[in-house]
Amino acid sequence: MDITLSILLQKPIPGIAYGIQKGAGSNYETIQVVQSNGEDVRFSIMIQLKSDPKKQNAPRFTGPFVQGKPMSQFVYVDIGLYAGKAASVNGRIKIPLTGIDWNVINNLNANSAAILSTTVPASAKDGSPLFATVKNFEGWKVTAPPQGTKS
Repeated sequence: MDITLSILLQKPIPGIAYGIQKGAGSNYETIQVVQSNGEDVRFSIMIQLKSDPKKQNAPRFTGPFVQGKPMSQFVYVDIGLYAGKAASVNGRIKIPLTGIDWNVINNLNANSAAILSTTVPASAKDGSPLFATVKNFEGWKVTAPPQGTKS
């Protein structure tokens, strides 16, 4: 099963590049690279469901955007040099895939046009960039695709 993820990055640092990491280790590329003007940025990617609910295990995902080991999978938003653009700020934001359980998958199946959406901050209250795993992650929600977004 293919699952569309929509990631809204809030308040990215102006002048810094952001993009989605495709691949892992030193064998990756950054796609959908956006040079921030300070406005929110939305990324859309497709991942694949790998596990079977009949086996009563937690959902596992695969595809070129999925990072990490089962039970702790995530996607990366690359920043600055990691996104292929030299900058004074370089790093990654790690967005967990945790919380996508069988109830969420069943809700997606009930509406073929639905996607999974999340919103994550790109900057702290003091305007500095955020890196590493998203703190206080609010999770993924089943939603309709944003207007003007191709899935």
